[in-house]
Amino acid sequence: MPFNNPVMSREYFRSAQLKFRRRREGKTDYYARRRLIVSDLNKFQAPKYRFVVRRTAKDIICQIIYSKINGDCVLSAAYSHELPRYGMKLGLTNYAAAYCTGLLLARRTLQKVGLDADYTGVTEVTGEEYHVEAEGDRRPFRAFMDVGLTRTTTGNRMFAALKGAVDGGLDIPHSTKRFAGNEEGQYDAETHRERIMGGHIAEYMNELKEENPEAYEKQFSRFIKEGIVGDDLVGIYEKVHAAIRADPAPAAKKEHFKGKDYSRTRMSLAQRKDRVKQKKASRAWKLQQELDE
Repeated sequence: MPFNNPVMSREYFRSAQLKFRRRREGKTDYYARRRLIVSDLNKFQAPKYRFVVRRTAKDIICQIIYSKINGDCVLSAAYSHELPRYGMKLGLTNYAAAYCTGLLLARRTLQKVGLDADYTGVTEVTGEEYHVEAEGDRRPFRAFMDVGLTRTTTGNRMFAALKGAVDGGLDIPHSTKRFAGNEEGQYDAETHRERIMGGHIAEYMNELKEENPEAYEKQFSRFIKEGIVGDDLVGIYEKVHAAIRADPAPAAKKEHFKGKDYSRTRMSLAQRKDRVKQKKASRAWKLQQELDE
């Protein structure tokens, strides 16, 4: 059928290009990705690191990633489900847990590249704006924030992970514009510190316990089982931060159980010949028994 529409012509359909699969699926913003992975011409083969934060229903994932021709490579990673190892068993997806995960990734990455002693970051959480400055002969480890398709709203948990990574000693260009505690362009460090230390959770727990004890017992049943009350959270997170700095290395992997191998081992030539002899002897014996009957 001829194309009569001058706009939707045959040449129009020939020039139409199919978009990338992950773009069609709405998974990757290639406009942003290109600017995050392309390096300057004078930095040939120098990796450009990205600080990637992703959140699922039960976990917060922080990774340091760099790109190659054949795909992305992960330098180091930290997950909020590792926090029970450091003393925080519950609330693994809240704002305070995101900060701890970013701090864990920062200390783990710097330990891996040998910069953990030179760049310690902020050892005491204050919420104040902090940027890593070069010390000694080696420059700080620089990475760029990769938010993916997440909406960059003020107080988003990805910025808690960013703050944790910066306080941990990573050099990530940022501002306080989207941190919790920023209202109408004014940044309140004390409010941000309260969120980092779980103060908003403690306040809510105490209020709910007074106003509706039944709802409190239902919503915070696991906290009650562990013997955690609202006033304990700040102290718990302080201990978690200290434990992360003391030992940020990942836990040793457990050996997976290997099932039994039921396949027969290959027999030698002598074993095969002996097996044939046994079969022949068995058949001869059975035949003799039948003749005797």
